[in-house]
Amino acid sequence: MILPRLDPLTKKKFARFARIRRGWWSAVILTAAIVMSFFAELFVSNRALVVRHEGRWSFPAYGAIRPGTEFGQDYQYETNYRRLKKTFEEAGRGDFVLLPPVPYNAYENDLPEGVYPPTAPDFSSRHFLGTDTSGRDVLARLIYGFRTAIIFSLLLLLCNYVVGISIGCAMGYYGGAFDMFFQRLIEIWSNVPFLYVIIIVASIMVPNFFSLIFIMMFFGWMGMTWYMRTATYKQKIREYVQAARAAGAHDSYIIFRHILPNTISVIVTFIPFSVSGGIVALTSLDYLGFGLPPPTPSWGELLRQGTNRLDSIWMAASVVASMIALLTMVTFVGEAVREAFDPRRHTVYE
Repeated sequence: MILPRLDPLTKKKFARFARIRRGWWSAVILTAAIVMSFFAELFVSNRALVVRHEGRWSFPAYGAIRPGTEFGQDYQYETNYRRLKKTFEEAGRGDFVLLPPVPYNAYENDLPEGVYPPTAPDFSSRHFLGTDTSGRDVLARLIYGFRTAIIFSLLLLLCNYVVGISIGCAMGYYGGAFDMFFQRLIEIWSNVPFLYVIIIVASIMVPNFFSLIFIMMFFGWMGMTWYMRTATYKQKIREYVQAARAAGAHDSYIIFRHILPNTISVIVTFIPFSVSGGIVALTSLDYLGFGLPPPTPSWGELLRQGTNRLDSIWMAASVVASMIALLTMVTFVGEAVREAFDPRRHTVYE
């Protein structure tokens, strides 16, 4: 396996980032949370991890739906693994079911007889953060909502950066009429009320995951454009760019091979804050009812339920605590990245 070789300056930047402890540990925790959310079915799901039935082993966590008849039950629909676990335990034949720590998915309505949702946190039923107004597990919706928000935010970040960096570099490099045209275009476009556009779209059609990304990208690329325009203006007058031009290098080669690598600190510094901004934007739209359609797991939808039912404080409190923890860690990572990639290195974090 051939590993990429890092230049000494890049190694020093990473080493400096690792020395900023709060940023380093925040990055470790965030990375672990994101990776775990991608494998949430192993921790939060109504499907069993392992089933042993009549000497045959099954792993239903991923894959197709398995009917109850596959495990000796008398129904054709998807197996209820919590009920199956009790059946095996009562039979005492050596068969068993291993369930995830939270044996509910984000869409399942758990409505015990005689109990009206929402229900308070209960460790005996494994509803560790209670249920919402539809009887769905709050912790399950919190974790799956985090995964949805992270994927949404990363895709939005990618789209915004591809468009914003491309246009910003072109504005700074070519200047003149091209730069002036896009300056006026951005000034006009930035005055279009984003929320009104979302309301209009939501009144015409039900927004889905990709339509929301497209709409938000349509308005979100302009911020990075200004930064990249300024950074490119500074770099294009440097001696190495003049030397590349004198050597006959093509404009695209100069931009991508010389200018972009020397503006990487600008790009990297804004990544953590852009990710948190995407999560907050999606949560806000879901809270207002203009985001992802129900029953998609969403922090904003859960927060709206919590504010409408203040007697069920566990719903709102779980979202608020998660948002505070997430934004705090992202801020620490952003500060550490900015300090580590700062060429002036005028501040030292202990």
